[in-house]
Parts: sequence; structure tokens; C-alpha cells
Amino acid sequence: MQEYLTITKALSDENRVRAIMCLVEGELCVCELIRVLGLAPATVSKHMTILHQAGLVERRKDGRWHYYRLAGTKAPTIVKRALKWTRDVLADETTIVADEKALCCVRGTDRTKLAACYSAS
Repeated sequence: MQEYLTITKALSDENRVRAIMCLVEGELCVCELIRVLGLAPATVSKHMTILHQAGLVERRKDGRWHYYRLAGTKAPTIVKRALKWTRDVLADETTIVADEKALCCVRGTDRTKLAACYSAS
């Protein structure tokens, strides 16, 4: 029961759901998520921590860069079902479609350039 409640609480925020949907096509750097979601770095980090604690995303660090991806094949069944349901229900949602378009512009952009706007703060 606790795992279910943790997952549903993590999915109860629009920005966290948007972040999950951004990760459907693969791993992203936090700076890419910041750009697409249009949120402050600390806010995105907090959202991603909540998603990670719920088991919905995996994270890794490579130098100064932090990366997130959807939970993989070893994730519990409840996590896999929650992610599938989220993807299935929201794939055509206006906000999600707009985020997908924004991601096309962000993916492949030099991370140093993406991070420059907030690393100077």
C-alpha cells in the first residue's frame, strides 16, 4: 500500500508528470528538463528527487551533469504499470505535445550553453 501511495503522490503534480513524459524518449540532463519545464533549477531538482524516491525514475551523475531516465525493466510491476498508464493517458495532451516540440529543440544542444543561464546565478 505504501508504495502505491508514494507513486500516486509523486504523480499528483503537473510538473512531475511533465518531467516523466519528457523522459519517454530517453535520458535527459537536468539542464534539458529545466529548459523544457521552464522552472528554476532547485524546483526541477526537488521534483526529480520525489520521482526518484517513488521509483519512477533512475538517476546518474557524470561529472557535473545529472541525468534522469524512466525506471527500467528491473522496476517493480507497480512502477511499470504507473508509467505505462501515465504515457497512455497523456500522450495526446496539449501540454505534453508542446513539451515534446520543445524537447526537439533542446535535445542535442550543448549542455554548457543550456546550463549557462542558471549556473551564473
